[in-house]
Amino acid sequence: MISPPRRNDQPMEDLLRRFATARSDPDLAILEGFHAVKHGLRFRADIVAMATSDPGGVAALAAELAPDVSDLIAAAVVVDPEVFAGLTPLPVPTGIVAIADRPAVEASHIVGDPSPAPLVLLERPRHHGNVGAVIRVAAAAEAAGVLTSGDLDPWDPAALRGSAGLHFAVPVARIDRLDLGSRPLVALDPAGDSLATRTIPDRAVLAFGSERTGLTPAILNRADLRLRIPMRVGVSSLNLATAVAAVLYGSQTSGRR
Repeated sequence: MISPPRRNDQPMEDLLRRFATARSDPDLAILEGFHAVKHGLRFRADIVAMATSDPGGVAALAAELAPDVSDLIAAAVVVDPEVFAGLTPLPVPTGIVAIADRPAVEASHIVGDPSPAPLVLLERPRHHGNVGAVIRVAAAAEAAGVLTSGDLDPWDPAALRGSAGLHFAVPVARIDRLDLGSRPLVALDPAGDSLATRTIPDRAVLAFGSERTGLTPAILNRADLRLRIPMRVGVSSLNLATAVAAVLYGSQTSGRR
């Protein structure tokens, strides 16, 4: 059962300060916009503050698109548009934002998931928006989780915008070292075998490289299998989230999961 969000009855200055400090707090997550808040609530995010500048508009969206959480959304604190504009650095046209506790996710628990679903690994991604889009795809395709390496925080507010709040629907964690347990490693590599001709094993870790340089030799040399996405001659690459979607859904429709 989803716990209702807690109302924030503090002065507006405290609310502004709370949202400002939450953006750099590793224990918190910022949900910007109706769909992000909707998904957060739907997938059991623990909301600690929520504000809207348009309660009527948000209520109408909830009634149309998310009746399952409309009562929870209605608990948002109503603020003036000027105050609302100060809660986030970018405009939020749907008029609702929230702060949630960031769930404690252990990479070892994600890796140890016994289900046959694949696990997505992003090696040193460069753009928060792409990470968020990958998480959105992984949640929709019911992947076991998303792991990232490198310095980029996969829970950055920009990544949460890209995922529409679906970080709460699939485990997401950043790792410092790659410990795959018994999972096979499948590297997506333009020089690999065609995805159309090979079977992706159950519980595979699907490794995707950075948007510019691809996978490092360390991952490629460790891989149990190297695969490429078949593409028309002359097309050099796909967007990262598109590539992840092609592999995840390709493995499902071909009966490889």
